[in-house]
Amino acid sequence: MTTDLTRMTIAEAAAGLGRGDFSALELTEAHIAAIEKARALNCFITETPDIARERARASDGRRAKGETRGPLDGIPIAVKDLFCTEGVLTTAASHILDGFKPPYESTVSAKLRDAGAVMLGKANLDQFAMGSSNTTSHYGPVKNPWRGSAGKDLVPGGSSGGSAAAVAARIVMGATGTDTGGSIRQPAAFCGIAGIKPTYGRCSRWGIVAFASSLDQAGPMARTVRDCALMLTPMCGHDPRDSTSAPIETPDFAAAPGGSVKGLKIGIPAEYRMDGMSGEIAALWEQGAQWLREAGAEIVEVSLPHTRYALATYYIIAPAEASSNLARYDGVRYGLRVPGESLDEMYENTRGQGFGAEVRRRILIGTYVLSAGYYDAYYKKAQRVRALIARDFEKAFEAVDALLTPTAPTPAFGIGEKSDDPITMYLNDVFTVPTSLAGLPGLSVPAGLGAQGLPLGLQVIGRPFDEETVLRVGEVLEQAAGFSALPEFVTEG
Repeated sequence: MTTDLTRMTIAEAAAGLGRGDFSALELTEAHIAAIEKARALNCFITETPDIARERARASDGRRAKGETRGPLDGIPIAVKDLFCTEGVLTTAASHILDGFKPPYESTVSAKLRDAGAVMLGKANLDQFAMGSSNTTSHYGPVKNPWRGSAGKDLVPGGSSGGSAAAVAARIVMGATGTDTGGSIRQPAAFCGIAGIKPTYGRCSRWGIVAFASSLDQAGPMARTVRDCALMLTPMCGHDPRDSTSAPIETPDFAAAPGGSVKGLKIGIPAEYRMDGMSGEIAALWEQGAQWLREAGAEIVEVSLPHTRYALATYYIIAPAEASSNLARYDGVRYGLRVPGESLDEMYENTRGQGFGAEVRRRILIGTYVLSAGYYDAYYKKAQRVRALIARDFEKAFEAVDALLTPTAPTPAFGIGEKSDDPITMYLNDVFTVPTSLAGLPGLSVPAGLGAQGLPLGLQVIGRPFDEETVLRVGEVLEQAAGFSALPEFVTEG
């Protein structure tokens, strides 16, 4: 029974809870047991079994009284350790936040809690969400439950690697992620799950540890597109505490999957056919377009001419905003403090020892591009190019209803393979960054296995605040792909 309870989707579990096939506490205990057996994956920084049991019992009490709060009531999830959780250690996977237990709850995690979701723990990530491999965490790398040749340990992608690995390993049913340049979509592709970055402003950023404030956006990660839709609805909504939160009514995203794509026009960006793209990624992309044709959609070639500048633009804007946001970590108010003989030395010691190498690298880049004499040459110019990238998408959406691209240029790679080459590592985000710069919704769908038996993902990009079309197209792809493969960690366990 324990294995069965951890193999279900959120939709299936919600139906089982409604029928009384099992209780929320039984469902939670099954996942707690699964987490204990999966600690070698290092998915969690902090486990919260007592909180989980308390919330599961409360869910069972509501259900006994006929007072359930919707399809997430009693569903076990992980919360990325970038979301502040009241009274629970929140680290952003950094040494500099040692011991920080927020006295408040982030808006998104509070909304999920209020929807009845059961938090099993805080998921590991790249430090301050800076990375695409989940190897920069102060708490050690997360291992992808899929394995490479000869059992090689693979990265789960990042920064939301702990969330993605936990969902793929069947130790949680869903998880929160954040996406600044691809940090939901790329790990979803690497781990063979679904994940959606909603439109910038759709989910409140209040209580989320900031990386790049004009890019950061929360979103759900789950086993299916429908499960992502079930999680997304309660996560969204206007929040007056976040000045970037859009005052737009939240639709019922759960109603979006299952619809037809007949008559929709799906764009294929010519510029995403890049030199060096692997043959299997290109073949999968063409297969995805064919699936949509067969479902009645029209495939249209479109142009996004400024795509070639997106990665360079992102790696100016994001570090610049990070250098500003991370200035608050000084060893005075909370977290780590490393003593020094003077105040300046204490600052230097704390930040030098508290921040990891990748975080320090991005702070230095950001400080440089914002400095006198370089602001106009780098940061201001990057903002202008960002506007051109957004305009490319606007023009494309005059002709099409959604775009189809690969999610990542490669499948998951070995832990440590690219750690000495930051530029190669940054290229992992080449297909996801343009969407983030334009603030658009993007969904990664597991669409097949590559030659090495590793999952590959396809990305659906939509108009601003049109997650419904993105989810509808995504589920059509998901159904056509029929992706049912499980990682070795699950099949062998």
